[in-house]
Amino acid sequence: MTITAQTFGTALIGQTEKALNAILERRLAGTGITEPQWVTLTLTVVNGGTADRAELVRRVSGATQFSRASVAERIAELTAAGLLREADDGRVQVTDEGQERWTQVRAALDPITRELWGDQPTEDLAIAGRVLSIVLDRAHTILADR
Repeated sequence: MTITAQTFGTALIGQTEKALNAILERRLAGTGITEPQWVTLTLTVVNGGTADRAELVRRVSGATQFSRASVAERIAELTAAGLLREADDGRVQVTDEGQERWTQVRAALDPITRELWGDQPTEDLAIAGRVLSIVLDRAHTILADR
């Protein structure tokens, strides 16, 4: 495959995001999980399978720029689907079914992730990480100010 390097900028970032989201959407097809629900489920799983509900809403909202009300709706949907459960103490927990479904999707994504950037030099990945982190921090600042 011939690779034509594109100029770094919003078009490249946007195209990359759309392509990565399309990959995720294909892996989520048939699971009953939407992309916003996937983010919510993932942030619960990577937190050890349990999270304070208010903190989970804050973390998902911050990571996605979804409104807190929208995140609360995703938690309710995942709870209704039996993938999360809300405890009386205000914590949200991943159910066995939620963990199993998350693991299945993650297992399907892992080889794709390795194929996408697993062979890239560590230094290049570090540079890409720094640049994207700077852009993300600046975007968050702009969103907070406006």
